[in-house]
Amino acid sequence: MTDLERYVINGPTMGTCYSAIVCGSTSLDIENLEKQLERVVSLVDGQMSTWKPHSDLMRLNRTPLEHWVPIPVQLFEVLDDALEIQGLSNGAFDIGIGDVVNAWGFGAQGPELDLKAIKEQGKISVPVRREPAFELDADGYRARRLLPRQLDLSGIAKGYAVDLMAEIVEQFGIQDYLVSIDGELRTAGCREDGAPWCIAVETSDPLRRAAGEYLEICDIAVATSGSYRHLRQIGNLIVSHTMDGRSLKPAMTGTSSVTVFCESCMQADAWATALMVLGEAEGWKVAGELGLNVKFSKD
Repeated sequence: MTDLERYVINGPTMGTCYSAIVCGSTSLDIENLEKQLERVVSLVDGQMSTWKPHSDLMRLNRTPLEHWVPIPVQLFEVLDDALEIQGLSNGAFDIGIGDVVNAWGFGAQGPELDLKAIKEQGKISVPVRREPAFELDADGYRARRLLPRQLDLSGIAKGYAVDLMAEIVEQFGIQDYLVSIDGELRTAGCREDGAPWCIAVETSDPLRRAAGEYLEICDIAVATSGSYRHLRQIGNLIVSHTMDGRSLKPAMTGTSSVTVFCESCMQADAWATALMVLGEAEGWKVAGELGLNVKFSKD
């Protein structure tokens, strides 16, 4: 046993909740820690949300093509990582899919499906590997869109916010913690009783939430992407929110979920999305080439 106390902080963000479980001394300034955690998750939401018309991302989406836009350093870091993972995944991870997300009824434009847009998307012929929809200027922290596509960071921004939460917690001298937003989390050290952190990976049952597997982890980030939540029915077809930017359609590979383990939660978040798009067979190949630690579940 240790002399550390367990503290729990949580609150709403990005349409879900953030949580921090930390083990600290009795002198820990818990009110200030809560304030700083709220600050960073609000910062990411304010910069990167497609649901906030005045976010920095939506400001970039409204800017004419090939026009450079100054952006905050945090948004720049996420866009930079998104570009890298798009290349490494051969286009499976692509943030230039905002229009596709909206067309299939999962975006900020409301719950009504744009069936006309969906039919038009289905007629579009696209190459297996598409060029990035934007580029960055590292010298001036600027970005510009190159193609008429809306950028959507829902497959990477939560993981980045979790990494920022971890940085804040460590700035308070805390070495043992679990911070999370929805299915993205990051851990360090162990619990107050010295045991490893224990997390549950959900079963892929769309009708209920239940633990399918328990994992003991420490000093690692974990993200899970699944096809069994956020569903819509179109005729006899049930589709999930994960979009394949190569086909402009929902990913339908028979994979129900992918869990990725990385040092960075942003990387884990993005790769979980990319591997859902790739599916198990191709995903295992890419994961093996890059040395990613992953778990696949089938429908």
